[in-house]
Amino acid sequence: MGDQFDVIEVGERGRRRSIGLVVVFVLLLVPIVGLIVSREPEPQPPPEAVLPAPSPIRSLTRMENDTPSNLTAPVTTKGGDEVIEVVFPHGVRAEVRYPARLGLADLGSRPFQGVWVGERYREFVAPYNGEIEITRGGEPLRSYAPNVTLWPRQAGSRSYGQVLLFEFGPWRLAMYDRGEGLTFDQRTALARALRGTVTKDGYLVLSAKTDIRLAEPGDTAEGDPAGPQLRFGGGVGPMLALVPTPDCRRQARQTTAISGRGRPADTVCRDGVLVAATGPHWFRRLAVEEIRITLK
Repeated sequence: MGDQFDVIEVGERGRRRSIGLVVVFVLLLVPIVGLIVSREPEPQPPPEAVLPAPSPIRSLTRMENDTPSNLTAPVTTKGGDEVIEVVFPHGVRAEVRYPARLGLADLGSRPFQGVWVGERYREFVAPYNGEIEITRGGEPLRSYAPNVTLWPRQAGSRSYGQVLLFEFGPWRLAMYDRGEGLTFDQRTALARALRGTVTKDGYLVLSAKTDIRLAEPGDTAEGDPAGPQLRFGGGVGPMLALVPTPDCRRQARQTTAISGRGRPADTVCRDGVLVAATGPHWFRRLAVEEIRITLK
C-alpha cells in the first residue's frame, strides 16, 4: 500500500511540475509578443482632404481711395514766383504768391475747420492719405446720414476715439471723437447740421445750422487756432498751414499740426494770415520770408 501511494504521489508531482512550466512559459511569452508588436510602425492616418481656400473677406479687400486728399490748384507765374488762387473753408478767397522752389501747388492743400457741438470742441480734417486712412478697406459701424458714417477708433490714435467720416462731393472730412465722446443725439445733430459745398475750382466750403457753431478766423481752442485753415503737404515731407487770423501779430498762435511734428517750425504773420511751416531749413526760410497773401 505504501508503494502505491508513493507512485501516485510521484505522478501528481510530475503533472504539477509540467503545468508549472507551461504557466511560466506563457508568462514569459506574453511580454515578448507585446514587445514585438509594439515595434511595428503605427498605421498612418489617411491623408486629409484638400479644401479650397476660403474666399477673401470683403471688408479686407475694399481698398478704394479715389477721393482727393490734397487739391492741386492751377498755377500762374509772375517773375520767378508761382501764384495760386485758394478758397478757405469759410468761403474767403485769396491769392498766394511764393517762390517756385516751395512748390505749394504740387504739395496740394486740404481744409481744416474747428467746430463746437454744444460746449464740446471738435476738429474736422481732410485725411492726408484720403478716406482709406480711416476706412482701412473695412465697413462702417453705422450711418448717421446718407453722407456720414461711423468708424472704429484708429490704432495708435491715443486719446482719440471713434471717427465720423463726412462725404461732401469728392471730399472726405474726418471728425475724431475724444474724451467723453459725443452722445448719439449730438452726433446725429452734427451729421444733419454740417453742410459742404464744392467750388468750381474744387475747394470745400463749410456751413452749419442749429446748435453747431463753426470756429471763425482768430478763434482758438485748447491753445490752438480753431478757425478755417488750408494745410499744404504733410506726411514725412514739408508741411505748411495758412490760417486767417485778424490782428495776427497780437493774436497769432502756433498750430500743433505744424509744431507737434517733432521737427523745427517757424511762423510769421502776413497780411492777416498766419503762415506756419515745418521741414528743411530752406523751406521754412522761404515760407516765412517770401510768401505773400492777398485776401479777397
